[in-house]
Amino acid sequence: MTNISDLSLVELKEKMTNKELSSREITETYIQRIEQHKDLNAYVMTDFDRALDAADAADKNYAAGNAGLLEGIPLAIKDLFCTKDLRTTAGSKILDNFVPPYESTVTSNLKKDGAVFLGKTNMDEFAMGSTNRTSAYGHVISPWKANGSSEDLTPGGSSGGSSAAVAARLCVGATGTDTGGSIRQPAALTGTVGMKPTYGLCSRFGVVAFASSLDQAGPMTRTVKDTALMLESMAGHDPKDSTSAKVEIPHYAGLMTGDVKGLRVGIPKEYSIDGLPAEISALWSKGAEWLKARGAEIIEVSLPHTKYALPTYYVLNPAESSSNLARYDGVRYGHRVESDDLNEMYAKTRGEGFGNEVIRRILVGTYVLSAGYYDAYYTKAQKVRRLIVNDFDAVFKDVDVLLTPTSPSTAFPLNQDETDPVKIYLNDVFTVTVNLAGLPGISVPAGLAEDGLPLGLQLIANRFDEARLFNAALALERDAKFTAKPEGF
Repeated sequence: MTNISDLSLVELKEKMTNKELSSREITETYIQRIEQHKDLNAYVMTDFDRALDAADAADKNYAAGNAGLLEGIPLAIKDLFCTKDLRTTAGSKILDNFVPPYESTVTSNLKKDGAVFLGKTNMDEFAMGSTNRTSAYGHVISPWKANGSSEDLTPGGSSGGSSAAVAARLCVGATGTDTGGSIRQPAALTGTVGMKPTYGLCSRFGVVAFASSLDQAGPMTRTVKDTALMLESMAGHDPKDSTSAKVEIPHYAGLMTGDVKGLRVGIPKEYSIDGLPAEISALWSKGAEWLKARGAEIIEVSLPHTKYALPTYYVLNPAESSSNLARYDGVRYGHRVESDDLNEMYAKTRGEGFGNEVIRRILVGTYVLSAGYYDAYYTKAQKVRRLIVNDFDAVFKDVDVLLTPTSPSTAFPLNQDETDPVKIYLNDVFTVTVNLAGLPGISVPAGLAEDGLPLGLQLIANRFDEARLFNAALALERDAKFTAKPEGF
């Protein structure tokens, strides 16, 4: 008999529709698994009573023939999404006692479609990080282990709690946010599917702001079709978000055939970076061969300004975050250190409430926005960003999608002593360009490295071309035949 936790979202929906399983049975299974694997620290809080109530309501909707798109499906929510009457911390001590009086649009959409929320997942503080080592609530541990090793590994970040929960079968799917790769990179490191939509496709209302021109919500699941279903629910125009796009959201899963005959696939030569492990390079080539065998045309392309993407991103990202995080002052909500002097209260509150990585980015961002340095750094970075956008615009006149690696390495040890933040920032080398250009990108698990850890391949499409992107990803998934899962999970 197939374990409930091994069934995909699509399969679970079918079984609930056919009365073979109930949402309560499924939800109870996931609750038990969460309790069994608390050591992963994937969740910062759970909401089991309300989850079971939602599951019972879903079962009634199935019985009445009124099931929504995600009716009865247990999901995990990254703790960056505001959830009404449920604590939302953004992984930071400064929001440790914050209980929102409102719901984010993304989670509202998921609830309307019948999703069951199991709880909130751990994350790098304010989504700043790619290892899940900056959370105020402790590291998230990947369910994966390298061959012959018991060493704890990073699940990636900042959506590391979500990626670990999906990989360990502690939820069917999870929400994430992607500012420079924070959905795709953890998906690659944990053998899951992670999708960053076009900027503006999912509302940012109720998502704790990090870098407003880069942040985008997206889904994380174990299959491409599951990801498509989740995105269909999450996306849509929202008048409460001025950056929300007025575009029609199609039935992505229904449009997917896996037929890529005639698809023009670009291979950007600039992504062949020095030091790229041979096994990642080989998998990249294999991915191109898979698509070619299905009738796609493989074309080498150039994105000449790619080499400037990381420095550009790490000027704009801190600049925007320093502005957004100015609101956390201990006056209206969140952590507060009492003092008779107002300036001292601000300083002590922020000093106690923020972790080192957040403080680092605030300082860098304040510096690049300061008088005398604004033009030298921030303005110049915006101009380079425009050149990066132009590169993609030119390339997408000749190709339909781009194929690249997702991450420059497999998951590395959590206890790895890393004092140079730049080395950590290099984990985003293949992903930040997508955010800078506002494009959609998806990471698909495509194989295992020699150490037994997952490797992902990334597909990138033009703005609002998610349907084509999902179809190409489905073809890649079918050829990769990735069925590996962490031992013991």
